[in-house]
Amino acid sequence: MESRLRVFLLIGLSAATAGCSLFGREEPPMTEPGASEPVISPEVERREVSKPKIDTENFQVGAFVGLISVEDFGSETIYGARASYLVTEGLFVQGTYAKTSSLGLTSAEVLAGFDLLGDNREYEYYDFSLGYNLLPGETFIGRNWAFNSSLYVIGGAGQTSLGLDDYFTLTFGAGYQVLPTDWLALDFGVRDHLFEIEFTSGEKKNTHNIELTLGISVFF
Repeated sequence: MESRLRVFLLIGLSAATAGCSLFGREEPPMTEPGASEPVISPEVERREVSKPKIDTENFQVGAFVGLISVEDFGSETIYGARASYLVTEGLFVQGTYAKTSSLGLTSAEVLAGFDLLGDNREYEYYDFSLGYNLLPGETFIGRNWAFNSSLYVIGGAGQTSLGLDDYFTLTFGAGYQVLPTDWLALDFGVRDHLFEIEFTSGEKKNTHNIELTLGISVFF
């Protein structure tokens, strides 16, 4: 009788142990269909890159008009032409030719009552100068327009013809240049033409002749 009870107890314990193992077993996680596939599959297309066309124009030619105050003679309209060669991005050389129409009488001529120059009253000059762009940058007009620009200084030497005489002349000044396009430039300049003259006062003296000009030029 006792042996039968032991057999029943062993069978019950075995069944209980098997049930616990079944209830404690964790099921493997469910995998969604397509989970192994990448979420994003980028398609990179090769683009054709065009090389930028960099301007290589080093020559600049233009014309200008303005006012020049000739010492002892008053102010007169002046017009002329300029040609420049860009040595580097900042350094350039420039040649200028300009002239005025007939100048007015000097105070000495008015007081003396006679004309010292006669019909030779044109002011004419040429010079060769060296310039440098100090502050290259941009000029903004409103919110939608921006143009390349630069502030420059310039100095050189040349010859001035006044009356029947020619005078060695030193020139120095500054200017501001704006480029609406890569081949067109607008220029505002201020220059002083310094030379020694004698006939207006009877003795030699250095005269400062201030010039204000507005010009336009092209690159090629």
